Amino acid sequence: RRDFDRFDAFCDHLIVLDHGSGRQNHVVGVYRLMRRDVAARAGQFYTQDEFSIRRLLRGGRQILELGRSCVHPDYRSAGVMNLMWRALAHYVAMHDIKILFGCASFPGADPNAHALPLSYLYYYHLAPPHMRPKALRRRYVRMDRMPFSQIDEKAAQQALPPLLRGYLRLGGVIGDGAVIDEAFDTVDVCIVVRTDRLAEDYARRYRRVRERTGVDPAGTPLGA
Repeated sequence: RRDFDRFDAFCDHLIVLDHGSGRQNHVVGVYRLMRRDVAARAGQFYTQDEFSIRRLLRGGRQILELGRSCVHPDYRSAGVMNLMWRALAHYVAMHDIKILFGCASFPGADPNAHALPLSYLYYYHLAPPHMRPKALRRRYVRMDRMPFSQIDEKAAQQALPPLLRGYLRLGGVIGDGAVIDEAFDTVDVCIVVRTDRLAEDYARRYRRVRERTGVDPAGTPLGA
Protein backbone atom coordinates (compact mmCIF):
# COMPACT_ATOMS: atom_id res chain seq x y z
CA ARG A 1 0.00 0.00 0.00
CA ARG A 2 1.01 3.63 -0.23
CA ASP A 3 2.81 5.28 2.63
CA PHE A 4 4.28 8.73 3.15
CA ASP A 5 5.80 10.76 5.97
CA ARG A 6 7.37 14.13 6.67
CA PHE A 7 10.77 13.08 5.31
CA ASP A 8 9.63 12.40 1.74
CA ALA A 9 9.69 16.04 0.67
CA PHE A 10 13.34 16.37 1.71
CA CYS A 11 14.70 13.17 0.18
CA ASP A 12 15.90 12.13 -3.23
CA HIS A 13 13.89 9.24 -4.64
CA LEU A 14 15.49 6.62 -6.86
CA ILE A 15 12.77 5.19 -9.11
CA VAL A 16 12.86 2.30 -11.60
CA LEU A 17 10.30 2.47 -14.41
CA ASP A 18 9.23 -0.26 -16.82
CA HIS A 19 8.93 1.51 -20.16
CA GLY A 20 7.82 -1.63 -21.99
CA SER A 21 4.84 -2.59 -19.86
CA GLY A 22 2.27 -0.65 -21.86
CA ARG A 23 1.57 1.50 -18.81
CA GLN A 24 2.98 5.00 -18.78
CA ASN A 25 5.46 5.64 -15.93
CA HIS A 26 4.92 2.17 -14.44
CA VAL A 27 6.93 2.24 -11.19
CA VAL A 28 8.50 -1.13 -10.36
CA GLY A 29 11.23 -0.22 -7.86
CA VAL A 30 12.07 2.58 -5.44
CA TYR A 31 14.70 3.66 -2.92
CA ARG A 32 14.53 6.73 -0.66
CA LEU A 33 17.85 8.52 -0.17
CA MET A 34 18.65 11.06 2.55
CA ARG A 35 22.10 12.64 2.80
CA ARG A 36 23.54 14.18 5.93
CA ASP A 37 23.02 17.76 4.73
CA VAL A 38 19.42 16.99 3.77
CA ALA A 39 18.72 15.40 7.16
CA ALA A 40 19.95 18.61 8.80
CA ARG A 41 17.17 20.49 7.01
CA ALA A 42 14.62 17.84 7.96
CA GLY A 43 15.74 17.93 11.60
CA GLN A 44 16.99 14.33 11.76
CA PHE A 45 17.26 11.04 9.89
CA TYR A 46 14.28 8.66 9.86
CA THR A 47 16.51 6.00 11.46
CA GLN A 48 16.91 8.17 14.57
CA ASP A 49 13.34 7.37 15.57
CA GLU A 50 14.61 3.84 16.28
CA PHE A 51 18.39 3.91 16.68
CA SER A 52 21.11 6.14 18.07
CA ILE A 53 23.57 6.83 15.24
CA ARG A 54 25.75 9.36 17.06
CA ARG A 55 28.91 7.41 16.20
CA LEU A 56 28.12 7.62 12.49
CA LEU A 57 27.56 11.36 12.82
CA ARG A 58 31.04 12.05 14.19
CA GLY A 59 33.24 14.04 11.87
CA GLY A 60 32.19 15.75 8.66
CA ARG A 61 32.03 12.76 6.29
CA GLN A 62 29.01 12.46 4.05
CA ILE A 63 26.68 9.64 5.06
CA LEU A 64 23.53 8.43 3.31
CA GLU A 65 20.41 6.89 4.78
CA LEU A 66 18.74 4.23 2.62
CA GLY A 67 15.04 3.71 3.15
CA ARG A 68 11.79 2.64 1.56
CA SER A 69 13.45 -0.02 -0.55
CA CYS A 70 10.67 -1.72 -2.48
CA VAL A 71 10.40 -3.75 -5.67
CA HIS A 72 7.09 -4.68 -7.29
CA PRO A 73 6.31 -8.38 -6.63
CA ASP A 74 6.28 -9.13 -10.37
CA TYR A 75 9.77 -7.66 -10.82
CA ARG A 76 11.79 -9.17 -7.97
CA SER A 77 14.61 -10.38 -10.15
CA ALA A 78 18.31 -9.61 -10.44
CA GLY A 79 17.63 -7.16 -13.29
CA VAL A 80 15.74 -4.60 -11.23
CA MET A 81 18.08 -4.88 -8.27
CA ASN A 82 21.09 -4.46 -10.57
CA LEU A 83 19.57 -1.25 -11.90
CA MET A 84 18.95 0.05 -8.39
CA TRP A 85 22.45 -0.81 -7.17
CA ARG A 86 23.98 0.64 -10.31
CA ALA A 87 22.15 3.94 -9.82
CA LEU A 88 23.04 3.92 -6.13
CA ALA A 89 26.72 3.47 -6.97
CA HIS A 90 26.55 6.51 -9.26
CA TYR A 91 24.78 8.53 -6.54
CA VAL A 92 27.41 7.57 -3.97
CA ALA A 93 30.19 8.70 -6.29
CA MET A 94 28.38 11.93 -7.19
CA HIS A 95 28.04 13.01 -3.56
CA ASP A 96 31.27 11.46 -2.22
CA ILE A 97 29.36 9.36 0.29
CA LYS A 98 31.45 7.28 2.70
CA ILE A 99 28.83 5.39 4.73
CA LEU A 100 25.41 3.92 3.89
CA PHE A 101 23.01 3.04 6.67
CA GLY A 102 19.34 2.49 7.40
CA CYS A 103 16.73 0.19 8.87
CA ALA A 104 16.34 -3.31 7.45
CA SER A 105 13.20 -5.21 8.34
CA PHE A 106 12.04 -8.72 9.15
CA PRO A 107 8.34 -9.27 8.37
CA GLY A 108 6.23 -9.75 11.47
CA ALA A 109 6.64 -7.96 14.78
CA ASP A 110 7.53 -10.98 16.95
CA PRO A 111 11.30 -11.09 17.56
CA ASN A 112 11.07 -14.67 18.81
CA ALA A 113 9.93 -15.72 15.34
CA HIS A 114 13.28 -14.42 14.05
CA ALA A 115 15.43 -15.73 16.90
CA LEU A 116 17.85 -17.60 14.63
CA PRO A 117 18.67 -14.85 12.09
CA LEU A 118 18.73 -12.13 14.76
CA SER A 119 21.14 -14.14 16.88
CA TYR A 120 23.28 -14.91 13.82
CA LEU A 121 23.53 -11.19 12.99
CA TYR A 122 24.51 -10.41 16.58
CA TYR A 123 27.25 -13.04 16.81
CA TYR A 124 28.65 -12.80 13.27
CA HIS A 125 27.97 -9.31 11.91
CA LEU A 126 27.92 -6.82 14.81
CA ALA A 127 29.42 -3.48 13.78
CA PRO A 128 32.75 -2.45 15.35
CA PRO A 129 32.28 -0.19 18.40
CA HIS A 130 33.47 3.02 16.69
CA MET A 131 30.61 2.90 14.15
CA ARG A 132 27.97 0.82 15.94
CA PRO A 133 24.40 2.17 16.06
CA LYS A 134 22.30 1.13 19.04
CA ALA A 135 18.55 0.73 19.42
CA LEU A 136 17.03 3.48 21.55
CA ARG A 137 16.75 2.41 25.17
CA ARG A 138 12.96 2.60 25.29
CA ARG A 139 12.69 0.43 22.14
CA TYR A 140 15.68 -1.88 22.61
CA VAL A 141 15.07 -5.59 21.89
CA ARG A 142 17.89 -8.07 22.47
CA MET A 143 19.17 -9.83 19.36
CA ASP A 144 21.12 -12.64 21.06
CA ARG A 145 18.00 -14.74 21.54
CA MET A 146 19.80 -18.06 21.10
CA PRO A 147 23.15 -19.31 22.44
CA PHE A 148 26.05 -19.09 20.01
CA SER A 149 26.46 -22.88 20.13
CA GLN A 150 22.98 -23.37 18.66
CA ILE A 151 23.47 -21.18 15.58
CA ASP A 152 23.17 -22.97 12.25
CA GLU A 153 24.90 -20.49 9.93
CA LYS A 154 23.43 -21.79 6.69
CA ALA A 155 19.87 -21.90 8.03
CA ALA A 156 20.28 -18.44 9.55
CA GLN A 157 21.50 -16.97 6.25
CA GLN A 158 18.55 -18.49 4.42
CA ALA A 159 16.18 -16.94 6.97
CA LEU A 160 17.47 -13.42 6.28
CA PRO A 161 15.40 -11.10 4.06
CA PRO A 162 17.00 -10.91 0.56
CA LEU A 163 17.88 -7.21 0.82
CA LEU A 164 19.62 -7.76 4.15
CA ARG A 165 21.63 -10.63 2.63
CA GLY A 166 22.66 -8.25 -0.14
CA TYR A 167 23.91 -5.67 2.35
CA LEU A 168 25.93 -8.34 4.16
CA ARG A 169 27.55 -9.40 0.88
CA LEU A 170 28.71 -5.80 0.52
CA GLY A 171 30.40 -6.02 3.90
CA GLY A 172 27.46 -4.62 5.86
CA VAL A 173 27.48 -4.75 9.65
CA ILE A 174 24.64 -4.52 12.17
CA GLY A 175 23.87 -2.24 15.08
CA ASP A 176 23.26 -3.41 18.64
CA GLY A 177 19.64 -4.23 19.34
CA ALA A 178 16.48 -4.59 17.27
CA VAL A 179 13.33 -2.47 17.29
CA ILE A 180 9.71 -3.54 16.88
CA ASP A 181 7.87 -1.34 14.39
CA GLU A 182 4.23 -2.07 15.14
CA ALA A 183 2.93 0.32 12.48
CA PHE A 184 4.65 -1.70 9.73
CA ASP A 185 4.45 -5.04 11.59
CA THR A 186 8.20 -5.60 11.37
CA VAL A 187 11.30 -6.18 13.46
CA ASP A 188 13.99 -3.72 12.40
CA VAL A 189 17.76 -3.84 12.64
CA CYS A 190 20.20 -1.09 11.67
CA ILE A 191 22.59 -1.85 8.81
CA VAL A 192 25.83 0.03 8.06
CA VAL A 193 27.83 -0.34 4.82
CA ARG A 194 31.11 1.32 3.84
CA THR A 195 30.86 2.58 0.28
CA ASP A 196 34.36 1.54 -0.81
CA ARG A 197 33.12 -2.07 -0.73
CA LEU A 198 30.01 -1.11 -2.73
CA ALA A 199 32.09 0.43 -5.51
CA GLU A 200 34.40 -2.60 -5.71
CA ASP A 201 31.51 -5.07 -5.71
CA TYR A 202 29.56 -3.26 -8.40
CA ALA A 203 32.63 -2.96 -10.62
CA ARG A 204 33.17 -6.73 -10.40
CA ARG A 205 29.52 -7.48 -11.18
CA TYR A 206 29.53 -5.07 -14.10
CA ARG A 207 32.60 -6.70 -15.65
CA ARG A 208 31.21 -10.22 -15.18
CA VAL A 209 27.87 -9.42 -16.81
CA ARG A 210 29.51 -7.64 -19.75
CA GLU A 211 31.93 -10.50 -20.36
CA ARG A 212 29.30 -13.23 -20.05
CA THR A 213 26.37 -11.70 -21.95
CA GLY A 214 27.70 -8.86 -24.10
CA VAL A 215 25.32 -6.40 -22.43
CA ASP A 216 25.63 -4.18 -19.41
CA PRO A 217 23.65 -4.96 -16.22
CA ALA A 218 20.80 -2.70 -17.41
CA GLY A 219 20.33 -4.88 -20.49
CA THR A 220 21.79 -2.45 -23.03
CA PRO A 221 23.82 -4.18 -25.80
CA LEU A 222 27.45 -3.10 -25.80
CA GLY A 223 28.05 -0.35 -28.32
CA ALA A 224 24.39 0.72 -28.33
